[in-house]
Amino acid sequence: MNIYDALQKYFRFDTFRPGQEEVILSVLNGQHTMAMLPTGTGKSLCYQLPGYILNGTVLIISPLLSLMQDQVEQMKMLGEKRVAALNSFLSVRERQHILKSLQHYKFIYISPEMLSIPYILDYCKKINVSLFVIDEAHCISQWGYDFRPDYMRLGEVRKQLGNPTTLALTATATKEVRHDIINLLELSEVKECIYSVDRSNIGLFIQNAQSYEDKVSQVIKLIKKLQKPGIIYFSSKKVSEEVALILRQNGAYRTAAYHGGMDQEQRMLIQQQFLYDELDIICATSAFGMGVNKANIRFVIHFHMPQSLESYLQEIGRAGRDGEDSIAILLNCPGDVQLPIQLIERELPTDDQIDLFLESMSDPKKQNIDDFSETQLRFLQFYYSNTKSLLEQTKRLKKVRDQRMQYKLQKIWQMESWIQSKLCRRNEILCYFQESLGAIVEKCCDNCGLSLHLYDGNELDENSEKWEPWETTLKKILLRK
Repeated sequence: MNIYDALQKYFRFDTFRPGQEEVILSVLNGQHTMAMLPTGTGKSLCYQLPGYILNGTVLIISPLLSLMQDQVEQMKMLGEKRVAALNSFLSVRERQHILKSLQHYKFIYISPEMLSIPYILDYCKKINVSLFVIDEAHCISQWGYDFRPDYMRLGEVRKQLGNPTTLALTATATKEVRHDIINLLELSEVKECIYSVDRSNIGLFIQNAQSYEDKVSQVIKLIKKLQKPGIIYFSSKKVSEEVALILRQNGAYRTAAYHGGMDQEQRMLIQQQFLYDELDIICATSAFGMGVNKANIRFVIHFHMPQSLESYLQEIGRAGRDGEDSIAILLNCPGDVQLPIQLIERELPTDDQIDLFLESMSDPKKQNIDDFSETQLRFLQFYYSNTKSLLEQTKRLKKVRDQRMQYKLQKIWQMESWIQSKLCRRNEILCYFQESLGAIVEKCCDNCGLSLHLYDGNELDENSEKWEPWETTLKKILLRK
């Protein structure tokens, strides 16, 4: 079967998006491939289509539980039953059932942490892995904006799986990070498929505000004017819920909040309502949108400042996947830089937490995982080594922590500099990724004279059907059955 027949048969598409065909042909030719495709170009197709043509199993390493769960649900809705996710959502019984029948699955999604568990890896070594996929591959590099220590073990895991053809996928990676990905995965003779990070159909706009209250007021005005649907991103679960409630109270009834504090059933239902146009606006934390295949998102608003240009690009890339004009608006307020700084300080362990962790490693009775966040514990466990003295361990952990902190702070100040810049915003982003601006973009950015009026849609209809809570919707669905 050729790739165009497979594209039509399995995905009902007639043409490929830019970059997809090159990546797919490279993988089918058995070449290790490093692919950087901008958000919204359909990276999942680059391994799903080869999976149908190749013999054996496609093993996909994914960093987010919500992302892999979304991908599995989407594939099942398309009729693919041979797909599973190995993650913490599963009960022990469900996990054992999947592991014992692993060879019957065509697509297996798994987190790097799960794959580092010896008995899980042993099961994976028994199957024929025809394609080894690392999604969000920038996580493997310590210079990647979303570094995950367990990704660094994937080079060794590859060897234990028999060195299968490997595909590393990312949307935002500098040349330094791409070099790191290839080296850490220990790939030789790699085909690099690198495409521009620019999405010319997305206008870039910074709108200044004076306070939190002013931001809320501006969001109310924006969502009444802008063409919908859209996503508003927050760095706080609490604020995402507060603003969603305020928007509903101001006539935007088809608005819902989405964040990691909700249970899986609730998140999936809200996501489906958004996908099927039952909701117009999602007030979300950064987890929302990963793997969500909705082509007609017309705006992305950032209520809070992102931690890096890479994460900003990742999130605004959820807009305009249909190629139509869309707008990315970032609300900027004096002092906004303090929140991302506080967030990275919480991600990394304090001196006291490092001392407490090392004390607990020498005396397990004192160990209490409640003393650490998930990211702090993951960091400490990865860099811990029982071959070093307590003093050496303390120095090492604090040194690595400080280096990581400085790197993340640098990313924040680069983001702040971009926000305050009076130069072309699109060109500044391209320069950051060592690209140059090609054709002139007419609807470029606020610094190039872009007007928000170009993105006006219909005014909110105050008499439109009110959005109902997810519990009510779920009860109606169950009653229908």
